[in-house]
Amino acid sequence: MIEGPRIRLNGWQQAAVALGSAVGALLDPRRADLIAALGETTGKPAFERVLHRMKKSPEGRTVLLERPRVVSANVGHAWDLPPNTFGAAYAKFMGSRNFSPDDRPPVRFMDTEELAYVAIRAREVHDFWHTLFNLPTNLIGESALKVIEFQQMLLPMCFLSVIGGSARFSSKQRSVFFQHYFPWAIRAGMNCTDLMCIHYEQHFNEDLDVVRQRWGITPAPPPPKPIIA
Repeated sequence: MIEGPRIRLNGWQQAAVALGSAVGALLDPRRADLIAALGETTGKPAFERVLHRMKKSPEGRTVLLERPRVVSANVGHAWDLPPNTFGAAYAKFMGSRNFSPDDRPPVRFMDTEELAYVAIRAREVHDFWHTLFNLPTNLIGESALKVIEFQQMLLPMCFLSVIGGSARFSSKQRSVFFQHYFPWAIRAGMNCTDLMCIHYEQHFNEDLDVVRQRWGITPAPPPPKPIIA
């Protein structure tokens, strides 16, 4: 079972929640609950397509069958893995930013258990993707990852996040993003495997460079000088 109450909305209610969440998220991008609500209320067709792809993939079917959750109790061993491993790189990413895998908001607006799991899985593997693509959590890094997420899942929320993020860029940040990171993100999202069909937790003990190569992942290029925060 996916924890937390789920709320069924009619069409008008769904539109109202989506609009309110979009406005609120633009005003305060730190509101993860509003971003999550926007993703759920606008993303059902996209999540249905992801679910279909996962059912066609052997590893994706394993994920759907086992329903792994990215919570401290399940990924805490990553902190004890050798430094060259994917799991250790993920632990370093989380620790350096004082993040907890338990901080993700629950799914509230998906109709079925399967779709609710796909939605929460997409939310929970976000930090794995940060690690694999070597993207920071600043505005440019998050916007670049949203480009990749949009290519992978076609979630309207990802497209809207890129628009909203770029609107908050300074002129220098905007130039760096669209000349440097945006073209890379387009290529990276097109060239990598179907990232929702990977049971990441089973690969924690593997070498980071090996899994990147296997999954066709090209890490982000270093920022141009001067560094734009």
